[in-house]
Amino acid sequence: MSETNAHDTTFQSTLAGVTVEGRAHPLSAWFVLALRLVIGFAFLYSGAEKVLVGFDAQGYLLNVAAQNGNPLEEMFLWMGQTDWFVAFVNIAVPWGEVAIGLGLMVGLLTRLAAFFGALMMLLFYFGNWDMAHGPINADFMYMLVFLSVAAFGAGRILGLDQYVEQYEVDGQPLIEKYPRLEYVLG
Repeated sequence: MSETNAHDTTFQSTLAGVTVEGRAHPLSAWFVLALRLVIGFAFLYSGAEKVLVGFDAQGYLLNVAAQNGNPLEEMFLWMGQTDWFVAFVNIAVPWGEVAIGLGLMVGLLTRLAAFFGALMMLLFYFGNWDMAHGPINADFMYMLVFLSVAAFGAGRILGLDQYVEQYEVDGQPLIEKYPRLEYVLG
């Protein structure tokens, strides 16, 4: 028989008929906060650097996938040869990184920021495809960090999401009045 600390938080989820559960130690909140702040800073820094120095994705899109056996080689080639798409990526990547980083740093719209961060890392995963050391690389791990930040509602830990969710509209907390906001806040 195991003892349960009164300060432990129990979590449980069922997916496809399989239920998993666990207990988080109270210090887990600090590690979730650290994940949010570190990945937020990394993205804010990377995006700010691209904004200040300049960024052109065309060479990457045209060449990277062709050099590494990427299963999405044709898609990356199309992206690099399509002028309007390159123009979009040249704005979306640096400013997206800045927005994702800022959102995570202050804990505002955290799940939305983490979703777009994970999506960006998925695209980088395929763009930087390399099976030399197996299917798990740094881009894949960053994607998991973003998904963890979203899953744990990291914006509620010393973040603005905790205040936005409790903001009252017609005498009711925002998150209760509009429960679907839980998909972007938290």
